[in-house]
Order: sequence, then structure tokens, then C-alpha cells
Amino acid sequence: MSKKVTFGARPSAVRAPAPDAEAWVAERATDEREPMKRLTIDIPAHLHRAIKTQCASRGTKIADELRELLLQKYGKS
Repeated sequence: MSKKVTFGARPSAVRAPAPDAEAWVAERATDEREPMKRLTIDIPAHLHRAIKTQCASRGTKIADELRELLLQKYGKS
């Protein structure tokens, strides 16, 4: 039993227009964020447990919550 293999039609030579590079660069430049720095602190186990419990119930991350608290205290400079 022989297997017959067929090929589809030849692709056309018409290309889709290339996206505008200038628009891509301009759009990309507005999405830059401030570089992050790591902060390590030691806290008591009961405080960590309380923070973790609250964040889990809200569905948020500890780091996001603490960032928000630090921004409230020290502001965005």
C-alpha cells in the first residue's frame, strides 16, 4: 500500500507590511520602570505569620503590600 503525499499551494510573494519601527520604539520607551533594589529585613515569626495570613486572605503578595506601606510612609521621590 503506497502513501500519497500532496503539497499545498505555493505561498504568494506578497508580504505583509512591516510594523512601524518608530511607533514600536516610542511605545516601548513609555513602559520603562524604575530599577528595583532588594531590601532584606528580619521580623518576628508572629508578625510574619500575621502578614502572610492577611495577604493570603486578600490574594496579594507580601512584597506588594510592604511596598505600598513603604510608599505611604516615605512617599515616592
